[in-house]
Amino acid sequence: MNYFAVTYRYPEGDENIARVRPTHREFLRGLLDEGVLVGSGPYEGGDALILIRLAEGSTVADAEALMDRDPYALEGVLPGREIKAWTPVLNIFD
Repeated sequence: MNYFAVTYRYPEGDENIARVRPTHREFLRGLLDEGVLVGSGPYEGGDALILIRLAEGSTVADAEALMDRDPYALEGVLPGREIKAWTPVLNIFD
């Protein structure tokens, strides 16, 4: 499996983020049910981390394509997003 760390940048209390949050969480629930989502959640004060795993050989472009389906991306409410390949060395994920 290939892992990716997705950071969503947004201020805590953003009205657009709050408006889209229910459908965003439905999207994440679907990824969890598919075994793609490893974990997700906000940082204190804003922003959030989402860890996903994709098939071996997947690239950042693949992760971007997947996360482009998130309602936050579709609605254009995220001020910033960063996706990086991540290699867990010690983990409980597999």
